Amino acid sequence: MLTHQLLILLIIGYIVYTIDIKKNFFPVPVVLVAIGLGLSFIPYFAGFNISKDIIFNVFLPAMLFTSAYQFPLKQLRENAGIIISLSTLGLILTVVLLGLSIYLAGGVFTGLSITAAFLLAAILTPTDPVSVTAILKESSGAEQIADVVEGESMINDGTSIVFFTIFLTMYQTGNGFSLGKFTMELLLVSIGGAILGVAIGWLMSKTIRFTHDKKYQVMLSVIGAYGAFYIGEAIGVSGVLATVAAGIFVAYEMGKEIKEDTLPQSLDGFWDIVTPILLAVLFLLIGIRGAEYLAFSGWWFAIVIFLLAVLVRFLVIALFIYGVPKWKHEFNNDFSTITLTAWSGIKGAMSVALLLWLEETASGQDQVLISLAFAAIVLSLVIQSIGIYPLSKVLKNLQ
Repeated sequence: MLTHQLLILLIIGYIVYTIDIKKNFFPVPVVLVAIGLGLSFIPYFAGFNISKDIIFNVFLPAMLFTSAYQFPLKQLRENAGIIISLSTLGLILTVVLLGLSIYLAGGVFTGLSITAAFLLAAILTPTDPVSVTAILKESSGAEQIADVVEGESMINDGTSIVFFTIFLTMYQTGNGFSLGKFTMELLLVSIGGAILGVAIGWLMSKTIRFTHDKKYQVMLSVIGAYGAFYIGEAIGVSGVLATVAAGIFVAYEMGKEIKEDTLPQSLDGFWDIVTPILLAVLFLLIGIRGAEYLAFSGWWFAIVIFLLAVLVRFLVIALFIYGVPKWKHEFNNDFSTITLTAWSGIKGAMSVALLLWLEETASGQDQVLISLAFAAIVLSLVIQSIGIYPLSKVLKNLQ
């Protein structure tokens, strides 16, 4: 039965991608999640589930590796400062401000502990640009903003997991927050993951020379993408950052030393097929899985949380751009840049993975927290994805 259901999901994904020719007014993730919500009411799909382990072990390594090795190195070098700042210091500030905001807002709706508020903030902090970057480039020509959003997303997926695990432990045990412990764990996990990824990327770039058969070179890229993730998680460092670093290093080596012009095309030919398949199934499953949590009475609070997430992201980005003269000068229209960058911070695969992680360890009293997070993620996917095209057009016309 599972294989039959999966085949149907692939057919649905194929139809949606085929309709989405221009990639302007038709954000694919929104449509797929909406279809998934509809499928949840069909008994045939009742037992079709997705877990945190499936997202982490099957979907994320491939999507992260593809994003990393296809990310233009020139844009990465040019925007490295703001990308790293937003995905580290910016992420810390976002979690703090959003957690405090959710805690204060919770007093009006339903009471949340300060730890639960910060846990919710950690779940909603990772960004997932998916099709947004393509829409940004085509609708407004905002290529630099799209590159910043995509680059930030690759790195903050790794750092956000550290925040989540710390706040989850605090939430479940009631232990206090230790700044020293947090800093040490963040540095160990992040730097360790990056070093591991570079090592695996270097090994891949050397090993790939032993054969000229493109099939086996592509096979090696699969081994490297998943191997970096699994090894990183096994030794206690960030598998996400290891996979990202491996992908970036492979791209660097392909552009620098490996002279086979057909190798990038071979890798693209494979990963450009695999990634849409994974994304289609993932977002359909998110819709199917999330439906049971969306029938609750806390929608007004969920809407407030969604708005707070956008507002806090706007304020953090504004602080970085206005606060650093180089970036203020670099981005000509500050308001448009801040607005588009903030609005492009859509919640997606990583937020859902963290939420399912919470669900697997949660008790019955955490139902409200899980529902609030799922609702906020769905609102982000729908409203921000649909709104990015008209918003970019309006801001472009105002310039």
